[in-house]
Amino acid sequence: MPVLDCVTGSINPYIPTEAKPWNKQRVLHLCRRMGFGATPDMVNNALNSTPSELVDTLIDQAINTPLPDPPTWANWEAGNYESDSQFVDHLFEWGSRWLQDMRDYGFRDKFALFWHNHFVTQWQTYYCSKYLYQYHQLLQEHALGNFKMFTKAIGKTPAMLVYLNGNLSTKFSPNENYARELYELFTLGEGNNYTQTDIEETARALTGWVVQNNICADPIFTQDLFDNEDKTIFGQTNNWNYESLHDLLFEVRAEEIAQHICTKIYQHFVSQTVDEDIVNALAETFMNNDFEIAPVFRQLFKSEHFFDDALIGVQIKSPIDFFITFAREGGFPVDDEILTLMGLAAGQLGQALFEPIDVAGWQGHYNWLTSSTLTARWEMLQNFIYILYTQNPQVLVNFVKELTDNSNDPDFIVHQVVDHFTGKGLQTEGEYQRAVEVFKSEVPENYFEDGSWNLDWDHVDAMVALLLVHIIKLPEHQLS
Repeated sequence: MPVLDCVTGSINPYIPTEAKPWNKQRVLHLCRRMGFGATPDMVNNALNSTPSELVDTLIDQAINTPLPDPPTWANWEAGNYESDSQFVDHLFEWGSRWLQDMRDYGFRDKFALFWHNHFVTQWQTYYCSKYLYQYHQLLQEHALGNFKMFTKAIGKTPAMLVYLNGNLSTKFSPNENYARELYELFTLGEGNNYTQTDIEETARALTGWVVQNNICADPIFTQDLFDNEDKTIFGQTNNWNYESLHDLLFEVRAEEIAQHICTKIYQHFVSQTVDEDIVNALAETFMNNDFEIAPVFRQLFKSEHFFDDALIGVQIKSPIDFFITFAREGGFPVDDEILTLMGLAAGQLGQALFEPIDVAGWQGHYNWLTSSTLTARWEMLQNFIYILYTQNPQVLVNFVKELTDNSNDPDFIVHQVVDHFTGKGLQTEGEYQRAVEVFKSEVPENYFEDGSWNLDWDHVDAMVALLLVHIIKLPEHQLS
């Protein structure tokens, strides 16, 4: 049965009821979709807020999160490099920094990652650390800003100019690549009220921007290379240029843009099966707020539709989501070495930061899971758990103590830990009991029965590690 056949919630704000209470499950659902989960302490604090208050807090925090300090190489040009290997070093350095921001800040960088898969560029094409930094900064800066301003800015960033050949587009030979993707992928959606002639004329309007990526130079506008003649776009004739073309696009195709972007937002943050009524409401909000992104998210994440039971635990986690959410929800420390390993593992699983597979980006959801990628997911997190167990075992014990209020009931402990790491818990009590057996390991049963066992017992760290390894392999843990 399709997910939406079971969904009854509307776009109206969610008001907790006895049938749909504001509880840990819904807090974690919100925090997983808006970010990368929450620690037990974060969840408990969130329960002291109303759903609407929490959404506003998370969005306001995301808007006010400062951009990371620029790296020392942020403005390097070709002459600053001693070897090509430094470009690769910078890629790994900044990828690890972004993963750390995802773990630390959640929603701002969850949405920046979404935009990375929307306004796609590939590092191997432009191969310049400065361009990588500028592109990434733009994703974070505009993550919850104005989509029209974002679209205007992204087309002139050197990473995009090089990736889609805008730097080669002149009045003598207009290049259609960026014009086509501007409509097909970035704003309107494939075949949605534009023509091949519109693409050709738009390519003329976008001419004149030059960047020498071989020396990591800044882009410049060269008037002599701009097509300074009239163009007819969407049935209107004028001497359209870069700025006026975007103004025209957002004026005469506002509904198409709003529908396309809100559909992508819905599919990414709610469900692959689209509810047209919800998307229509979001699109109206998008247009009424002059394409400001934050109001759309406030409306979506506050809605009773979003908190419907049928929409919890239905999205397959991407590799990055899988790794970072586990670390964040456990409050587990991750150093630069671990972040680099997670980034490399995500790349091997098909989600290399700054290297989406093509201009259409990662397709996600079912594409993330195959028999080989599933076992590779498990292996990465199992190695991470082993590192915690051997290097910082007390963090595992402290996590369980905090989550369970230092309980000495193994059944209660296992239920709490499983439910914390899965969207809806497990389907049967038998599945919970199998997890309890893993947790108890080789501890004699009489120690549990007489109450002498507790979380200060020797080897509790090993018990927790075994339980976590069991959980990360559950089907329910693959879902958000």
